[in-house]
Amino acid sequence: MSDVVIEYCVPCGFKDRALNVQEAILNAVEEELDELSLVMGAHGVFTVSVDGETVFDKEEDEFDVDEIARSVRDAI
Repeated sequence: MSDVVIEYCVPCGFKDRALNVQEAILNAVEEELDELSLVMGAHGVFTVSVDGETVFDKEEDEFDVDEIARSVRDAI
C-alpha cells in the first residue's frame, strides 16, 4: 500500500486541478492506497508524489491528468 501527496498552489488557483488529479488517481488505484492527501502550498507549486518520490512536477512535466494517474500507477 502506498501514500500519495498532491501539493498545489492556493494563490495560483490550482485547487480544481488538484481535485481533478485526485479523482483520476482514485479511479486508477484507490484500492492500492493507504492515503491520498491534498497539501496546500504557494509559489506556483504543483507536485504529485508517491511514498515520498516525486512522479509529477509542473516545472518539469506537461500537465496531463491521465498521464499523472498513469505515473502514480507505475510508481505503485
